[in-house]
Amino acid sequence: MDGGSAIRRMEERDRETVKEMMRVFYASPAVLSDGSEEIFDADIDSCVGDCPFLEGFVFEDGRGVLGYGMIAKSFSTEFGKPCVWIEDLYIREPYRGEGIGSRFFRYLERVYPDCVKRLEVEAENERAVRVYRKNGFDVLPYMEMKK
Repeated sequence: MDGGSAIRRMEERDRETVKEMMRVFYASPAVLSDGSEEIFDADIDSCVGDCPFLEGFVFEDGRGVLGYGMIAKSFSTEFGKPCVWIEDLYIREPYRGEGIGSRFFRYLERVYPDCVKRLEVEAENERAVRVYRKNGFDVLPYMEMKK
């Protein structure tokens, strides 16, 4: 990342720090589900293990860990190419507004240049929506369903 901060792959040593951030993120209005310790551990296991579908990243600088991100990989038949879903993007409160999210998006563009990038956001999360729009994301008029 710019300005002396870095994006690196999540490692086992990050587990407790990332879980702490996940607890805050999943308890916030930005996420509709509350998550659980079991889910958090499964997500981190996949990020630090050999799961081909999920990658985890930590954002850090001399101040410590500033946030984390997780991406899921798939293929979009709608767009005819690989797809990267930004599943989690969390920046600790004191570091928001420093451009960390935008730097993560630029990083993903460099690492996955030919992939569709997708994400979900609550419409009420106006700050996040502004960041995503600034980074080229547009709203898709879909209703998402799950079982």
